[in-house]
Amino acid sequence: MNALKTFKPGAGRRGTMGMYTPPIMVIGSALILLVVVVVLAANNLNREKDYMSRLLMEKGASLIKAFEAGARTGMMSMQWGERQVQQLLEELSRQQDILYITVTDENGKILADSDPARIGARYPAGNSPVSPAPSFGEKWRITNARGVRAFEVYRYFRPFSNHATGMPAMGCGGSWCSPGNYVQKKQSIFLGFDVASFEVAMNEDIRNTVIVSSILILLGFTGFFTLFLTQGYWATKRQLQDTSAVVDEVVANMPVGLIITGRHGRIVVLNSAAEAMLGIAFDDARGKPCESILPPGLIEVLALLKHEERILDREIACEVSGRTPVPMSITAAAIRNNDGEPIGHVLILYDLAEIKQLREAVRQKEKLATIGNLAAGIAHEIRNPLSSIKGMATYFRNRFTEGSEEKKTASIMVGEVDRLNRAISELLEFARPFDMNPDATDINRILDHSVRLIRNDAQSKGVRIKLVKAENLPAVSVDSDRFLQCLLNLYINGIQAMGEGGDLLIRSFADDDKWIKVGIKDTGPGILPENIKSVFDPYFTTKSAGTGLGLAIVYKIIKAHKGKIEVASRRDEGTEFIIDLPVAEEKRGKS
Repeated sequence: MNALKTFKPGAGRRGTMGMYTPPIMVIGSALILLVVVVVLAANNLNREKDYMSRLLMEKGASLIKAFEAGARTGMMSMQWGERQVQQLLEELSRQQDILYITVTDENGKILADSDPARIGARYPAGNSPVSPAPSFGEKWRITNARGVRAFEVYRYFRPFSNHATGMPAMGCGGSWCSPGNYVQKKQSIFLGFDVASFEVAMNEDIRNTVIVSSILILLGFTGFFTLFLTQGYWATKRQLQDTSAVVDEVVANMPVGLIITGRHGRIVVLNSAAEAMLGIAFDDARGKPCESILPPGLIEVLALLKHEERILDREIACEVSGRTPVPMSITAAAIRNNDGEPIGHVLILYDLAEIKQLREAVRQKEKLATIGNLAAGIAHEIRNPLSSIKGMATYFRNRFTEGSEEKKTASIMVGEVDRLNRAISELLEFARPFDMNPDATDINRILDHSVRLIRNDAQSKGVRIKLVKAENLPAVSVDSDRFLQCLLNLYINGIQAMGEGGDLLIRSFADDDKWIKVGIKDTGPGILPENIKSVFDPYFTTKSAGTGLGLAIVYKIIKAHKGKIEVASRRDEGTEFIIDLPVAEEKRGKS
């Protein structure tokens, strides 16, 4: 269980990957939208211009036709002349938005005009804008012909209904309105509208089009900008999720304990290593105050952070519920935000138990090596004088009479020399490298043999031996003779510790497929806690007649087998030695 088990890397991203669009596509879409809006605006303006032009041209055509009809009617039925036609033209030009009406001959001479003063003059530039080819359809243009901007509608002037026959106009005096003049010399009529209304309408359309187009462009770019921001949001979120997934994996698989507290001193993160060290489940600790969850040693470290910025590698004995104090190295620091305000604390826990065990093993090996070198150097020098002393003591013992004090003294000297020689033999055995001959062996077979060898000694002391063997254990790779020596040493230690009467429990079992365990437990008085760590030291003994090399030799033999040995003891309840032996390689490969 780790601090972020509820989070799964990649969770929450399903469905967002499809929303991702490359930025170049967003920019391209925005440009396309801009072009489309501009084209639509231009088309709209052209359409409005065409509409207004068509409207004015139709109005002009209607007025021209009305003028023609009036002139035709007047000239045919009312005996009109030029003056009456001029009056009709002037009256017609007084309508709203009409600037002028002009009738010219084919050479541009003004025959009639809304301004009588212009009659006889030439129309601007002296050329009629009408094509010389006969055309009776209306045309238009924007012109400054009269010194003012005007929307001008023009075409051939045709006051008679039958141009082919040239039917005379009854009572029409003058030359310009005669049928013959019209047929032979085509006349033109120009009607100018005030262009201001046209331009006002166009400007209004342009303004409305610009406003609408601007709104569309603004909305479009706002949408694309929002999409771009959304793209950045999803990309940032995805990157954050990936980073979070990496952090989660790092935190979950850190070989050291990690604890993070929040602003109010509540637990936020507790990784699996910290759970194992402290025996606390993160689900039980999440969001709870540190004082109610963490051991006192860690609470003291957190209290020190109120006065110190950080704490580096402080060793404490952390009291964990239900376990012996665990040696730990603590590194802690305050977590601060960008404004420098503390928002929590981080604690990194290193379990020093294994390191201390390694240090102890190194110390033990150094001690054994030192003693071994010492033993190898002096054993030979001691043994030679001992042989001479024993020979002289034996000689004098044989010379004295039986039962005399002298003979007893000589016998004591011989016994002490033998005892000293045995100690030297053990010392030499301890110092001498072992010749190991390991072989795949059934551990239960060795236990059966060892019990047979020790049974008589146990019975003589009133000790009951109980052998408990696990079935179907894999073979172990051991030197049978050396391992049998270890077992006998441990049996003898247990029997001697119990004195008269007791139980010696010998058992074999397996915890996994890599190690086979052997336990030897007595019911003696136990070992004092302060002596536990020294039981495998050479020459350490609590017995008056012991050499202190028995357990040191056991330790050396077990280590030579690449095994482990541990001791557990309670006062007045007994002591148990647990030996771990590796499973034979060929057996392990099959499992």
